[in-house]
Amino acid sequence: MDISLQVGISYFFLLLVFIVVGHGEGQNECSELQCGPRGPAVRFPFSLKNRQQDHCGFPGFNLSCTETNDTELELPDSVKLFVKMIDYKSQVIHLYDPDDCFPRQLQRFNLSASPFDFKRDYMYLDEIHGYSLFNCSQAKATNDSRSHRISCLSGAGNQFYAIYTYDDISFLPMSSCRKMYDVRFILRNIIFGDEKVLELKWNSPACEHCEGEGKNCRMKNMGNGSETECFPRQPKHTIGESKKFVAIGVSVGSFLLVLAVFAVYYIYRYDKVEKANQANIQKFLDDYRNFKPTRYLYADIERITSQFTDKLGEGAYGTVFKGKLSNEIYVAVKILNMPKKNGEEFINEVGTMGRIHHVNVVRLVGFCADGFKRALVYEFLPNGSLDKFISSTNTKNNFLGWDKLQEIAIGIANGIEYLHQGCDQRIVHFDIKPHNILLDQNFNPKISDFGHAKLCSKDQSVVSMTTARGTMGYIAPEVFSRNFGNVSYKADVYSFGMLLLEIIGGRKNVDVEENTSEVYFPEWIYNLMEQKEDLQVFIESDRDAIIAKKLAIVGLWCIQWHPGDRPSMKGAIQMLEEIDNLTMPPNPFVSTSS
Repeated sequence: MDISLQVGISYFFLLLVFIVVGHGEGQNECSELQCGPRGPAVRFPFSLKNRQQDHCGFPGFNLSCTETNDTELELPDSVKLFVKMIDYKSQVIHLYDPDDCFPRQLQRFNLSASPFDFKRDYMYLDEIHGYSLFNCSQAKATNDSRSHRISCLSGAGNQFYAIYTYDDISFLPMSSCRKMYDVRFILRNIIFGDEKVLELKWNSPACEHCEGEGKNCRMKNMGNGSETECFPRQPKHTIGESKKFVAIGVSVGSFLLVLAVFAVYYIYRYDKVEKANQANIQKFLDDYRNFKPTRYLYADIERITSQFTDKLGEGAYGTVFKGKLSNEIYVAVKILNMPKKNGEEFINEVGTMGRIHHVNVVRLVGFCADGFKRALVYEFLPNGSLDKFISSTNTKNNFLGWDKLQEIAIGIANGIEYLHQGCDQRIVHFDIKPHNILLDQNFNPKISDFGHAKLCSKDQSVVSMTTARGTMGYIAPEVFSRNFGNVSYKADVYSFGMLLLEIIGGRKNVDVEENTSEVYFPEWIYNLMEQKEDLQVFIESDRDAIIAKKLAIVGLWCIQWHPGDRPSMKGAIQMLEEIDNLTMPPNPFVSTSS
């Protein structure tokens, strides 16, 4: 008998035993609940902490009940808001601040790591348009029409104002005013107090069709994917109400039988798809043998890493461990997470890195494809990633020196230029950032992590893409919107420019209480350069100042909105090797509506 069929039948009988022993109690463990009689109904994809099992909801949709029986949602960075209503049919959640002062929480407001987004549509330009909040230590409020006073933050000794990003702020008494943080344009009504409720939407998991049929929604096959199914709605309960046992009858038995049949079918289908994925990867590996990297068994990987005892780091695609091939040769071993789709990440990284041999690119030593277990073995670079060092350019701690930072910048640029022009096919990395730049024992940079890379011919000016790829903050505008131009190798130039600006200011040390917001960090650099002010970084000599200014100018050239306005990597290298005579680029932060 096929193993998937055996698993399905076993699952069916175990489910029956569970139902019989529990007298139907299990059917109600995911029933609709409320924190109080007037609270919103909580059902999938939401779940209540300490009230329901984890499988009753979807990751990121956890709610909790307060001591006053209010329903609370915690967003990233400890932003806690109360839930007024949940519209399951439109997939919109209505939130309000318990203290009726949204601006106090917006300083930490960030939806990038949550499953929610703003209900209203907005363009990418809203990322650079918005309002700046100023704290002015003066008792008398200004009546200037360009400012809006935030009443819930203001008091007898301080006045808080919201001012449009591009408005002139000269009317403010700048000697007593301090910029607090920036807020997206989409939140203007929240800041002004015109709206007391913040509406957020979610797209996945999709349950609109179930709500339209008057049914509840849940994950299909109790799986980990995002595919959902509908089932008859059960009565709701309030907290403290005892669970009602459901009698087992013919209807329940029939329902379980149908569920078991579907479970067997989908388990069999999943097993078949996984075998097809394995065959796809095996075919790739057979074709790849000409490149001759070492292929390891999973037992070899366990031995090399001493049973995974020395963990170096963890990312979205896997965990990295330190390993040893011999007494003198150390390696970094990335154990990949459960593969998705058809093993695209594994094939992409191995296939790409097998074509690369450059001093500024991490060398792939070998790989493991043992059943469903996959790993990548790289050369070990003892100084880790660049992001550990650039956050201290404004202090003496861990500072490498401006000459070394310039060498690192030129090395990274040479590596990217090699990817674009030095290989048989052009390789666009799509994820250039400090975390993906590793440093060897001499602090020579090497580009790593090719999971997002794409290959194209050198005469191909446009890279085809179905979805955006890369890391927020480093992704070029055209990757999000074709209004800025076609996606090409110039996307890596943009990411490199953002990396240079991060080297300049060490923005990981930037405090939101100061005059530099991370969202508008490049604009802050541009304004300093344009006004011929000193960069607020650690400078010991005139040469240091020249190098810092040069890195800033090259970075600003590379982050021009339109790809055609950016230099090639070869041009960026030439500018980095220039001593002086670099001209300032156009302001990339002015309106691009024309």
